[in-house]
Amino acid sequence: MLTILVVIAVSVVVVGFFMFALSMTQIFKGHPIQSEISTNPHMKERGIKCAMQQEREAQLEAMGEESCETNVNCNGECGACSAVERHR
Repeated sequence: MLTILVVIAVSVVVVGFFMFALSMTQIFKGHPIQSEISTNPHMKERGIKCAMQQEREAQLEAMGEESCETNVNCNGECGACSAVERHR
């Protein structure tokens, strides 16, 4: 019984530490962490794209259509990808 309480207490402390660290990051940077690949400016600079965007570009290239940058249906936003688009 004591072991279970120790494990629960340690888990609560670890989760609390990570929540505190994330809130400090947001306070010092002034904005939440930008983890979305399509909206992160540092990833855009390096040319990193999300898997859905890379797949969409490969499909367009295979069909001989225009590139993803000029195609109206492909805006390059990973958050815009839906389950319907994935199974087309």
